Amino acid sequence: MEKKPQFSGPRRPMGAGAGPRSGGMRGRKGAPQRDERNPYVINEHIRAREVRLVGDNVEQGVYPLHQALKIAEQQELDLIEISPNAEPPVCRILDYQKFLYQQKKRQKEQKAKAAKVVVKEIRFGPQTDDHDYNFKLKHAIGFLKEGSKVKAYVFFRGRSILFKEQGEVLLLRFANDLEEYGKVEMMPVLEGKRMTIMLTPLKAPAKKDAPAKDKGEKQDKGQKPEAAKNTDSKEN
Repeated sequence: MEKKPQFSGPRRPMGAGAGPRSGGMRGRKGAPQRDERNPYVINEHIRAREVRLVGDNVEQGVYPLHQALKIAEQQELDLIEISPNAEPPVCRILDYQKFLYQQKKRQKEQKAKAAKVVVKEIRFGPQTDDHDYNFKLKHAIGFLKEGSKVKAYVFFRGRSILFKEQGEVLLLRFANDLEEYGKVEMMPVLEGKRMTIMLTPLKAPAKKDAPAKDKGEKQDKGQKPEAAKNTDSKEN
């Protein structure tokens, strides 16, 4: 009788893809994987043979890794790899938690300063009449006062491109009429059928308290004669 092959179940595949690697949440050679909470490699997880130390609390230069770690240990601080792609990597010796706090604080300040720039467009024809011009000038003043940039352009249709010089004069007049509210960021430039000029708002002038002081001084001056009359009447 022929012997039937015994079924022992599916065999587990062999090789590199046999199963999940141990430490899958860790980076190379056991170093913690960098993420938003830990964006830098520090201390014994740095794998370079030598590093370049920078900062105020060390003598700057290239050091073997073990020596850089020893310097950080002596100062009871951390060795932080701030530029891993440099050759050799650049490190600083700081308190890691304090360093992260300063980085986050700096990023918040930069985001707060980076205000969104609003650009308002105003369109002219090469032969815009005074009524339409003044209407658009009034709008431009409002835009600049609120802190928006103004992009004014003359659109040339068909053969009206022959009046490009007239369009340039119009835009320069427009910029001149707005000099109290904005400054020219870009002079008139012809791009295809458009001639464009860009204006950016001036900084808001500081409030003047001088008139109030003058009024106070005038009131004081006006009260002095009355006070003098009262003293005279008392003497009499």
